[in-house]
Amino acid sequence: MTTETPVSRAARKKQELRREIVETAFDCFAERGYHATGIADIAARLGIGHGTFYRYFQNKRDIVDHVITDLVEKVVASLAADNAPDAVNSLAEYRKQSARIGDALAEIFGSDPRMARFLLLEAAGIDAEMRERVLDFYETAAELTAGYLHHGVRLGYLHEDLDVDATARAINGMILASVLSGLRDPSPRGQAAMSRAVRRVMYDGIAARP
Repeated sequence: MTTETPVSRAARKKQELRREIVETAFDCFAERGYHATGIADIAARLGIGHGTFYRYFQNKRDIVDHVITDLVEKVVASLAADNAPDAVNSLAEYRKQSARIGDALAEIFGSDPRMARFLLLEAAGIDAEMRERVLDFYETAAELTAGYLHHGVRLGYLHEDLDVDATARAINGMILASVLSGLRDPSPRGQAAMSRAVRRVMYDGIAARP
């Protein structure tokens, strides 16, 4: 016997449809382009009416915000627990942590290459507000990376005179280049080689010497 109430079932169904609208809208954006996609295209593919669509979202621009929010949440979630900035205490542990984070990011962006293409190459062209949001995403990523570097400097396994903010942006630049490279060469071998190269530059360039 189930204890689930009709209200909870209805809420779950509503949430599922909301998710389906976001995913279907993104499919249409990826295939046709954001500006060439209309609400009618999204609704027709889902088999729903315009009225149903507008009960969940204000317009297609509203959906894009949800697509990017989902991606940001996935990236932040990959940096929790053992991958948190203060979870390691030595360079050796930091090396292993960096490898785990690289694998997690490769999984996030590699699971659907359209997401990386949309976020890194297309989203900024939607409008000025979205361009600023994409730039905010890069800034947030730099702040997250800086947290790891600050921790390493405090514990002494990274250079004490490290320019943390600039280095964080440099590291993220390499990571973004790796993601873009994956759009042309998504093979596991190619991505593993890029990940190793990024980590080698990081360690040889910022590791404190005895």
